[in-house]
Amino acid sequence: MESFLVKVIACDRVFYDGKCYQVTIPLEDGGKGIMAHHENMVFSIEPGQLRLLLEDGIWQEGVVGAGFCQVVNNRVTIIVDTAEYPEEVDIRRANEAKERAKEQLRQKQSIQEYYRSQASLARAMARLRYSTKDDINV
Repeated sequence: MESFLVKVIACDRVFYDGKCYQVTIPLEDGGKGIMAHHENMVFSIEPGQLRLLLEDGIWQEGVVGAGFCQVVNNRVTIIVDTAEYPEEVDIRRANEAKERAKEQLRQKQSIQEYYRSQASLARAMARLRYSTKDDINV
């Protein structure tokens, strides 16, 4: 299996920069796997789980927010608003964000505020779902 270069950039840090064998990114219609020599493309990333198969055969996982992924010349660049390891997720804070977003969705809002509340809810749900190995905490 051939490796390729991956760089995952969040607003506050570089989450990952190195080689790997496979990347799985969350899209609106499911996950997308990318391997070496994938055709050049651009994807829109949804909040969810990012998985990287590293050269030592270990899967590294992360929870990412919305963003974009670009595949060009056997290099993958992922730019997202947030990226964190599952153990870094503050579950109490994510639960509070989920409840806040649900309350905002129940109120009358402009279209822009409605979409912002939907995005906040999706981000909080993804953080809660992938914060631990078991998926029962949502």
